[in-house]
Amino acid sequence: MSRLLRALVILVVLGSCAQRDGSAPTSLDNACSILEQRPHFVRAFRATERKWGVPAHVQMATLYQESKFIGDARTPFRYALGVIPMGRQSSAYGYAQALDGTWDEYRRETRSPGARRDRINDAADFMGWYMTKTRERNGVAVSDARNQYMAYHEGHTGFARGSYNNKAWLLRIAGEVDSRANMYRSQLATCRKWR
Repeated sequence: MSRLLRALVILVVLGSCAQRDGSAPTSLDNACSILEQRPHFVRAFRATERKWGVPAHVQMATLYQESKFIGDARTPFRYALGVIPMGRQSSAYGYAQALDGTWDEYRRETRSPGARRDRINDAADFMGWYMTKTRERNGVAVSDARNQYMAYHEGHTGFARGSYNNKAWLLRIAGEVDSRANMYRSQLATCRKWR
């Protein structure tokens, strides 16, 4: 077998071993099940807790709301006249649904030029970075899933202006994120994978 063919076979084998999370885990209401299905999430959430202080249950509730734990999640297309595709609703992409500009700012500030939005380690670290900035700029505790989510959605300036107050749907969703975070916190306390 030629060297080129051998190298190609090795690349294909290694590529097939890479972890791709292109679909949601089953049992999204069960934190333990999610971690059993995606054991690499455990390391990512723990690293973010250590580095930024953002609890795993807040990370998980935010990821659920943003992408349902799908690594290559994108916003839907916009259509003109209901049929002509006009591009995506925003540049949000990946687990954390980070926008291009915010992701670029994160990579610059953390000196992580190779960070990718479709890798859970990078997405969790991004959330830790962003939520820490929310604490610094807006005084929101990193354990406050409800207000952290509103700041995550509206941006630091929008949150400071109270733009969420005119969005009943966002207030409802933020309440759901808070409830899910509390549920995940209780579940994580019993997870064999988490202890």
